[in-house]
Amino acid sequence: MRGKTSPPLMLMAVLLVGAVGAGVLLWNLGKIRQADAPIVITTGEADIGGAFSLIDQDGERRSDEDFRGRHMLVFFGFTYCPDICPTTLSILSAALNDIGPLADDIVPIFISVDPERDTPEILKPYLSAFGSEFVGLTGTKEEVDVAVAAYRAFYQMNGSESDDYLVDHTTIIYLMDADGKFVTNYDLNMGPDAIAIDLRQRISDAR
Repeated sequence: MRGKTSPPLMLMAVLLVGAVGAGVLLWNLGKIRQADAPIVITTGEADIGGAFSLIDQDGERRSDEDFRGRHMLVFFGFTYCPDICPTTLSILSAALNDIGPLADDIVPIFISVDPERDTPEILKPYLSAFGSEFVGLTGTKEEVDVAVAAYRAFYQMNGSESDDYLVDHTTIIYLMDADGKFVTNYDLNMGPDAIAIDLRQRISDAR
């Protein structure tokens, strides 16, 4: 991996959750290949999630086992993403703030699908804008691909070979339980309030 300049300085704007419902977001969502699904209610055990070994924003190697005992909110994205990723992280930040102390039982995890540019040095300041509780993970392409496959996620480079390329990727948010098992997924269009309501109930029930 090699270092790059910092991603676009859009963070202050995207932290305004009121922008979540903007029409431009809906237009961009239509360009991403994913299943539009609200909260998923499952019976049995979904084959989503699994082992990964990646590097966090502090340069430490982290595995899925490091997060046992807490629920995980897992989102795949990249720091150069112009809209979907910062908006999603803002939504998660607002939802976690809304549920108060229950958020102590949750770790939000951002897994980069652009490991070439998203080094730990890039991830750390980027995620700090959304909250100190966020864990950013990156690694080699092969290591990232293991995590992507485990979560049945998707990503694909989109554009030229220049440094300005974009990455199409899965935009759902995965909620995993304290044992690393899939619980449900959230859709970006739900907004922070609906996600907070569901998280509050599920975390309270799990305590």
